[in-house]
Amino acid sequence: MTDNARARKLADRIQVVVAETLDRRIKDPRLGFVTITDARVTGDLREATVFYTVYGDDEERAASAAALESAKGVLRSEVGRQTGVRFTPTLAFVPDALPDNARTIEDLLDKARAKDAEVRQVSTGAQYAGDADPYRKPEDEDDETDGPSDTNEGPTSA
Repeated sequence: MTDNARARKLADRIQVVVAETLDRRIKDPRLGFVTITDARVTGDLREATVFYTVYGDDEERAASAAALESAKGVLRSEVGRQTGVRFTPTLAFVPDALPDNARTIEDLLDKARAKDAEVRQVSTGAQYAGDADPYRKPEDEDDETDGPSDTNEGPTSA
């Protein structure tokens, strides 16, 4: 079992090697505008997961996924050659969900902004249902006949 620092360092190196190899050596016409966003390696350094995004529609994403699967052997041999580890990790390509999640969050924020604007518009001419100040205030502070007195004037015994 290796430490996490070594696995992270290897994952960073795999990300760079795969991105450079896709840019320079892989000439598959199905491969679209692919960006390698992250790589993760298991603790035993046997398996690497490479996350990627593709600019384009669903058809281009599917074509790029097929191109990455067909180029997996070339990419793995290049990773093994450039990293110099004893066992070259197997590569698994996973489409990164980050852009979709960001788009979903942006849509939710837009809806919240629209609802806030709607509430602000409705409340501009609104009046209070009761008084403007809902808290009770004493009517006269001089009139203390209703409550107990401050002095100790109770019945005295002789």
